[in-house]
Amino acid sequence: MDEEKVTRTRQREVPIWERSLLTINEAADYTGIGINKLRSLANKRNSNLIIWVGSKKMFKRKKLDEYLDNAVSI
Repeated sequence: MDEEKVTRTRQREVPIWERSLLTINEAADYTGIGINKLRSLANKRNSNLIIWVGSKKMFKRKKLDEYLDNAVSI
């Protein structure tokens, strides 16, 4: 029965490039940008890159992609 639970969980796992929201560690893995730099981007006033889920900051993947597409330097 435990094996069945593990299999169900793995089938539901969504690849990082298809997720709508990313944790800071996932965003770092996804973009190759360091965690400290991502934190500073998230802490900017009126940043539309993040959304709060409870007390957790999550990056909006599409907004992060748009930001990086338009950025000359970070």
